[in-house]
Amino acid sequence: MNKAKALMCLVAAASVTVMQAKDPVDWVNPFIGTTNFGTTNPGAVTPNGLMSVSPFNVMGSDTNRFDKDSRWWSTPYEHTNSYMTGFSHVNLSGVGCPEVGSLLVMATTGTLDVDYHNYGSAYHGEEASPGWYKVEFDKYDIRAEVTATKRTGRIRFTFPEGKSNILLNLGEGLTNETGATVHRISDTEIGGCKLLGTFCYNSGAVFPIYFVMRVSRKPAEEGFWKKQRPMTAEAAWDNTSGKYKLYPDYGKTMAGDDVGVYYCYDTTAGEQIEVSMGVSFVSEDNARQNLDAEQPDGTTFDGLRAAARKEWNDQLSRIKVEGGTPDENTVFYTALYHTLIHPNILQDVNGQYPAMEGNEILTTADGDRYTVFSLWDTYRNFHQLMTLVYPEKQIGMVRSMVDMSKEWGWLPKWELFGRETFTMEGDPAIPVIVDTWRKGLTDFDIDAAYEAMVKSATTPGKDNPMRPDIDPYVEKGYIPLGFFAGDFSGDNSVSHALEYYVADNALAWLAEERGDKEFAKALRERAAGWRNYYSKESGTLRPLNADGTFLTPFNPRQGENFEEVPGFHEGSAWNYTFFVPHDVKGLVKIMGGNKAFTNKLVKVFEDGLYDPANEPDIAYPYLFSQIKGEEWRTSATVDSLLHKFFTVNPDGIPGNDDTGTMSAWAVFSMMGFYPDIPGVPEYTLVTPTFDRVTIKLDPAVHGNDTLVIEKEKGGKASITLDGRKVPYRISHSDLVKGKKLKFTTTE
Repeated sequence: MNKAKALMCLVAAASVTVMQAKDPVDWVNPFIGTTNFGTTNPGAVTPNGLMSVSPFNVMGSDTNRFDKDSRWWSTPYEHTNSYMTGFSHVNLSGVGCPEVGSLLVMATTGTLDVDYHNYGSAYHGEEASPGWYKVEFDKYDIRAEVTATKRTGRIRFTFPEGKSNILLNLGEGLTNETGATVHRISDTEIGGCKLLGTFCYNSGAVFPIYFVMRVSRKPAEEGFWKKQRPMTAEAAWDNTSGKYKLYPDYGKTMAGDDVGVYYCYDTTAGEQIEVSMGVSFVSEDNARQNLDAEQPDGTTFDGLRAAARKEWNDQLSRIKVEGGTPDENTVFYTALYHTLIHPNILQDVNGQYPAMEGNEILTTADGDRYTVFSLWDTYRNFHQLMTLVYPEKQIGMVRSMVDMSKEWGWLPKWELFGRETFTMEGDPAIPVIVDTWRKGLTDFDIDAAYEAMVKSATTPGKDNPMRPDIDPYVEKGYIPLGFFAGDFSGDNSVSHALEYYVADNALAWLAEERGDKEFAKALRERAAGWRNYYSKESGTLRPLNADGTFLTPFNPRQGENFEEVPGFHEGSAWNYTFFVPHDVKGLVKIMGGNKAFTNKLVKVFEDGLYDPANEPDIAYPYLFSQIKGEEWRTSATVDSLLHKFFTVNPDGIPGNDDTGTMSAWAVFSMMGFYPDIPGVPEYTLVTPTFDRVTIKLDPAVHGNDTLVIEKEKGGKASITLDGRKVPYRISHSDLVKGKKLKFTTTE
């Protein structure tokens, strides 16, 4: 071997050694998805923790993207912005509507100024890893670090010498609500609550968050502030007008729309002051209990950070990947990280939580009560990932959904901290619960779950918040234009019906299992109703008028880039036409057979009709595997999409992550299989990204403790499970009982 080759071998070996030395947590880059509408943030959070502490840079400067008013944002942090106004507590990751992102804490120096337009700062030196974030404020020479526990957060500010201030802004945030109240408990502790809600502009979903905040050092001065607005009709609705008035008399409770608290200090160079925040959706007393339990006396910032890191590494280590590039490792583990942010636990350390759509305070009997269910997104792949890799989480999530139905009569659609927001389409809890049951996770009240499913599938529309347009759906097999228009999303009749078809297909299986054969038959007939929408003229699904005729004129490309269009929600006809996952054979037939189907699907990708950020077409690449002789296109297409849209850059997620849905697509695709029919326990196989993937399983659930997936290059193309050749589809039970799934590729 010559010297050049020897040197190359040494470099390669060193690179492999470095990769192997890294823990899974070290591959995570929390800045991925923080622009390009990914709406993730690099703040500190623990797996499924209620608390997250995020840098807040979407408010207060005309130089920020889009609009200086944060209420137009759905994320507390946008990577391209440059003006930070503090840290928000309790945030959503990857969503498309503004909410929470409040309890804003900021540190400043010099003369006290409580106007966020003035006290914000440019910044540099950002760093982040799971459970920790750091930044330097240019204007003040202050370093800030944040970390979190499940229900609490801590910020460590390092100050320069001189006059320094810590501010709690209770008026601003991502929420559309502004009211708050706060009161002094001691020189170093305050408590109160802030009103949140109106997610996606749903006026019914309003709720309070309670908090207790402590500072680690007694201030030299302290007080309230409140924005005093001019007494004119116009100014009453103008959030930017008015003056901030200081109230140094701390003997009262302060309440209002734009209020805050300030602490003033004389600091020495390098002095550190820490701010701890506990939250609860039950009461201020519970927020205090959470803070006392998770940050007891003697707890250090570094200790909290280390604990968060360990918890993340333990969770991420359920899957081990080998043989990928550094970028592929980063994309994979960051995606897995994003899938473990939501849903969040809701109960406090004493087990209490707010009942669904009610004022009652309940207590968990066992396990966790979860919240933040973006089910229109997550029912497609996220819950299938939880069922496989984190079954203890998935069973807790299903129990939470079923308990919600007991508390207010309905399963959730898009639930947020005990309130139903009625966002997006369909009846998505049904396929989640059926899929979970069919995969062997049965330790939940299936009788109550089935009762709730039947209720939403049969109740007339006037009394059915889950399916308000069910009447024509049952009577005609479709929903015509003009029958129902949502307050926010317009007339999405085709989108609604397509989601109902998927839900009813899943429910039909469960009804059959329970002996409701006539109901199962009716559901299967309903699930075939998608054929009503197929137009031979356009070659796509097409909205129907009240008289059963197709909408005319009609452009199947209208609706791209989230343009509002009759019949479809956030997409064009092309984004929905292949969304018949439960009846692909029927779709192939109606389109004219295998060749015509394949050509049309190829056209979707070649002509840019595929939207990687749109859930209804998220499984399109896997459809090729259902056509004999075209299976290779699935692997080629998936590999191309992965490397094009999922990168290590801040724009490395193709649009809203949707509480982990886009990330779950990447995780499954990179491992080598994908759950492409919601409610059906099967996967389509696809060539994995890595040479070897090892998944830890739960023997009590799966009957096996480990699944290994391998890729070997340079042989005759084949897929084997424990040495036995398998097709491109595999059942969940066969997959988890196997020891080794092996892909052999020709190159």
